[in-house]
Amino acid sequence: MNLVWKRTLRTNSSERFLATRDGRDLAAVDLHHLADGTVAGTVIVLEDARLSESDIPPLLRSLDEDFLPGVDAREGSLAYTVVIGRVLGNWESVPEGK
Repeated sequence: MNLVWKRTLRTNSSERFLATRDGRDLAAVDLHHLADGTVAGTVIVLEDARLSESDIPPLLRSLDEDFLPGVDAREGSLAYTVVIGRVLGNWESVPEGK
């Protein structure tokens, strides 16, 4: 699938990745590392990425193989919710008076 993954955010218990191919954004993935050692993820496939449902398992396997060596969906320690969406914009908090 020739994906490039970029980690865009990392905390003690979560990460966000962006999947690109040929310079186009395909999907964003938020991962939450839970106290019991499992990982729960939300995958947002971008509407204009034109990915089919059959493209999703290879996309998830790629992320798993590259960044999640300690968990495995086949063993029940990794689960995803997959949605399709589009970017509307970025909203950020602004301190009052600025």
